[in-house]
Amino acid sequence: MKYLLSILLLTTSSFIFAQTGRITGKVRDLQGEAIVGASVFVKTTQLYGANSDENGQFSLELPVGVYNLICRMDGMNNDTIQINVTENGLIELDIPMEEISTVLDVVEIKVGKFDKPLEDQTVSMEVLKPKLIESKNTRSIETVLDQTPGLNILDGEPQIRGGSGFTFGVGSKVAVMVDDMPMLSGDAGRPEWGFIPVENISQVEVIKGAASVLSGSSALSGSINIRTAYPTATPLTKVILYSGLYSAPSISGAKWYDDTPLISGATFLHSRKQKQWDLVFGGNFNYDHGYIGPPVSDSGVWADTVSNFTNKQMVSKRARLNFNISRRDKKIKGLQYGVNGNFMIQETNMALAWLNDTNGLYRAYPGAIFLQKQLIFNIDPYVTYSSKHGAKHSLRTRVFRTVNDMSANQSNQATVLYGDYQFRNTLKQIISVDFVGGITAQHTHSYANIYVGSGRPVNQLLNLSAYAQAEKKFWKRLTISVGGRLEYFQLNDTVTALKPIFRAGSNFKVHKATFLRASYGQGYRFPTITERFIKTGVGNFGVFPNPQLKPESSWNAEFGIKQGFKLGPVMSFFDIAGFWQEYQNTIEYMFGFWQPSYTSMANAVGFKFLNTGRSRVQGIDASLAGTINAGKKGELSFLCGYTYIVPKTLTPDYRYAQDSLNTVYTYNATSLDSASRILKYRFLHNLKIDMEYTLAKKLSIGFSAKYYSKIVNMDRVIKDFEELTQALDFMQNLRYMDYFNSHRHGNWIFDARISYLLNDKHRFALIGSNILNKAYSLRPLKVEPPRTVMLQYTLKLGGD
Repeated sequence: MKYLLSILLLTTSSFIFAQTGRITGKVRDLQGEAIVGASVFVKTTQLYGANSDENGQFSLELPVGVYNLICRMDGMNNDTIQINVTENGLIELDIPMEEISTVLDVVEIKVGKFDKPLEDQTVSMEVLKPKLIESKNTRSIETVLDQTPGLNILDGEPQIRGGSGFTFGVGSKVAVMVDDMPMLSGDAGRPEWGFIPVENISQVEVIKGAASVLSGSSALSGSINIRTAYPTATPLTKVILYSGLYSAPSISGAKWYDDTPLISGATFLHSRKQKQWDLVFGGNFNYDHGYIGPPVSDSGVWADTVSNFTNKQMVSKRARLNFNISRRDKKIKGLQYGVNGNFMIQETNMALAWLNDTNGLYRAYPGAIFLQKQLIFNIDPYVTYSSKHGAKHSLRTRVFRTVNDMSANQSNQATVLYGDYQFRNTLKQIISVDFVGGITAQHTHSYANIYVGSGRPVNQLLNLSAYAQAEKKFWKRLTISVGGRLEYFQLNDTVTALKPIFRAGSNFKVHKATFLRASYGQGYRFPTITERFIKTGVGNFGVFPNPQLKPESSWNAEFGIKQGFKLGPVMSFFDIAGFWQEYQNTIEYMFGFWQPSYTSMANAVGFKFLNTGRSRVQGIDASLAGTINAGKKGELSFLCGYTYIVPKTLTPDYRYAQDSLNTVYTYNATSLDSASRILKYRFLHNLKIDMEYTLAKKLSIGFSAKYYSKIVNMDRVIKDFEELTQALDFMQNLRYMDYFNSHRHGNWIFDARISYLLNDKHRFALIGSNILNKAYSLRPLKVEPPRTVMLQYTLKLGGD
């Protein structure tokens, strides 16, 4: 023992009386903020070390020599600095530390109104990057959105966590925005997916759960915000050419065409910085033969005079051009102003129901398909100002015009005027709090003869709102956010509504890459002009107005955990959340005999939007994203998600309507399967997988899979109407139930792709969707596309 004590004393004394130097410095994050409590110590012994103070400063004294200093902090990547200490010397260090969570591309990015890391968010959010969008030859953004865990695009209608059924895309319960500007049509609340510039996307943020506080009305079950890319220091030019074919349907006798079912098009983008200017120009030209053919009628039935179209009229064509122009003011530092614009013309069709459930799957039912010629554009002037103290002001405005020239007298047009002023800053007067607030105004002017349910073809809708959210981080671990919004609506100077909504959330960093979150949020959606006032009849169906339709609202609560991990070559994040959502005055599209009529079926029977009562959706949402280093040159990236929901009515006997035949409408009376109380048109299980292996940054092989479980419940009137058409000789038989009963199982859909980067400029790709050519349906009376095989060429010049 004496020997050991002597050695220890000798060693210690040698350091005490040695010649020394001093080391001082600051530990900070990549944004320059001080890191408190970081440990700075000598690698070979922790006898010499210090902790950073509240300003990130540290100081220690070391004997003369060469050392490796370690800087360590929970949640940050360790940093090693080699120093050479000289007698009485002074070494000053600046140590920037990087969040350990910057393991994945999908996590490096900043998201949300506050541009904070993904793992710090208090809500469930998925983020998609441009690589996935390009690799799947995305001609319209909804095809890649459908790969997002927890989000389904059902015949153009977005659905998050089973928050909505099916309403032919009218009255979306998911807010769709581009750069925080709404992209739903003003009269119908319908997303125009083909109008979104897929060639210039930096990322897509999908918030799951009620998000009306910051995303506005319609974010009843979530929101989708598409962020466009800014020019980089190096000019970028990108051209994508693609061409491919639909495969013949796998159903015998279902092929309806004799020509080549071609799909082809081109996308281009050029962006650059030119002194004080940021310039972006892009566009897309697309030709699509189509996979749904024109109707054919059985002999002896009523003549089809509204949809007797030719094969050539089933072709879809689209041309879109967009620009972003902005200027940074030379005289006023922080001032930037500009204008964005997007213009599109297209010819397409809208098919509502198939001809029959055998060889007519890929043809439309007479009177249930429309031709559409569309002109749509937006012009968005804006100005932003960032002060030297960090405050940011922005004023964004928009003119959004839609003109739909449609067959069967279904034409409509609408103009939306939109403006949003937003203020964002870190308030430091009392405690440092991140704050965002603003006011928004939107006015919709609609003209359409199909909206005469209000008494006139002209309808106007005004929406005014004020919103605010504050966020505070405590001890570098706990984030608390609270927010609120006040919405006011006025429809045609007669119908008004005022509604406050709130949200709150928290995120707690348990360990280096372990984050717990909890949130509560409310949603509110005012009915669209279409839902209240549409009044039309085509063929055998009609659509009837409901001026007394009430707004629907929701609340969402959830608890989740995000865990990052690194196991050998695997670097990944796993996220799982349990959620509880409730909806009041749920709006659904119901079929019935709404008017007594002896002139035509369309004047008597058809659809109406109704408030059907209260409902609840509970479930679990899990996702896994990451990369695996496979050897020295290989890398496997993956994004997987699973969603399980239990969507149930809370008012199964609530009497919400009575039709002209005195039929009483309740959930129990209108459901094909009411025993389980499951809501209509929902998938209880949903699985999404996307994987891509890249070798030497040249060869990439990708694979996608999607699983949709069977639809448990739907409207019983579909069965009743099928029986009616079979009983009436003059009506075309509408057949669905045999298909429904023989397909009581889920659907697996597989896609694949392979690409090769010839050099930094040229990439060739072969892309297949629905590669097994499965004939499948996700909503009643509509078949999904057969297999498509596409060849894609990408030319990329410049860019960072």
